[in-house]
Amino acid sequence: MEAAIITIMALLFLSFVALGVFVTVKVAKAAKRGVDRTLDQARRTVEDTTLRAKSFGQAGVASELARLRLTLRTSMRATQEALQAGAVEDASLKESLELFHRLSAHGLELDGDLKRLEREPDRAWVAGQLPELTARTERITGSADALRRAARDRAVRFAEDDLSTLSAQIDVEAGALRHWTGPEDAPETAPGTAPGAGAARAGAPGTAPGAEPSAITAPDPRRTAYPWEKSARPETTT
Repeated sequence: MEAAIITIMALLFLSFVALGVFVTVKVAKAAKRGVDRTLDQARRTVEDTTLRAKSFGQAGVASELARLRLTLRTSMRATQEALQAGAVEDASLKESLELFHRLSAHGLELDGDLKRLEREPDRAWVAGQLPELTARTERITGSADALRRAARDRAVRFAEDDLSTLSAQIDVEAGALRHWTGPEDAPETAPGTAPGAGAARAGAPGTAPGAEPSAITAPDPRRTAYPWEKSARPETTT
């Protein structure tokens, strides 16, 4: 009996140790990913700042190479962010995102070529390569811009369609809320019906005969409030 208890305790201890190791590894990996993302973002910021300074502070071939790299990186990053954000809500953008990944391979190759040419000592030869490099940059950024604008136009169109449908439904609901029977429009009492019976039927369900019709039902104050609403004040009793 004691041996069985010791065995169970040992197994529980080993299970807790294994669970602790697993959680520690997961936390360490998550922290490493966070650090890597922070470092990548800081590195991109430094590179963009350096390229911007070169494009404005230098002249000739160096300035043109920096301008091409900055244009390429800005366009590709903006398109990637737009497609990734849109693909979360619109599954049709996943195919566009796959096309962008293929385009990114060409963008990375071009960025690498431009970066190597920045260290090329033969400036005259580099100047001769600029027309072809400019054309490649314009083709890649043009395709990226087309994807980004199409995704943006698609999102705007869907938002407009949804708003139009919602506005039509609200108009119908508003008309229904305003449709009530006034005293002058009360239906005539049918022959053989006691006076006041029609008014009792016209009242709200559950209204006792002879009682006044209930007012339009007020909204529930316990419902979730929107940011632009004031908090509903509780009714006081006297």
